[in-house]
Amino acid sequence: MPAYAIAHLRDAAPHPEIAEYIERIPATFEPYGGRFLVHVTPHETKEGSWPGHVVVIGFPGIEEARAWWDSPAYQEIAPLRSRHIEGDIILVEGVPEGYDPTVTAKVMRDALRDE
Repeated sequence: MPAYAIAHLRDAAPHPEIAEYIERIPATFEPYGGRFLVHVTPHETKEGSWPGHVVVIGFPGIEEARAWWDSPAYQEIAPLRSRHIEGDIILVEGVPEGYDPTVTAKVMRDALRDE
């Protein structure tokens, strides 16, 4: 099942270390089957507030995403970003092929009925 590294990055001022990070990051996730799905593209905020930028990296599974994050190669370059950009980063597993959200709604309705 696919997994994703999602970053909501704020207050990104241009800096040479950020440019170096961007140049080096693809090599860190390629061994784990990762690839950029969203990077340096504009977004539309439909509800709430979402200042800054969105980055999404796709992986074949959550284990590959975790292995990438914990890898020495990524941890070596992570400070190049974190010293200059504030943000939140999560790893999240995707849903399986054929996922049906109505099953989740049924479980929720059943739990509410049992209260």
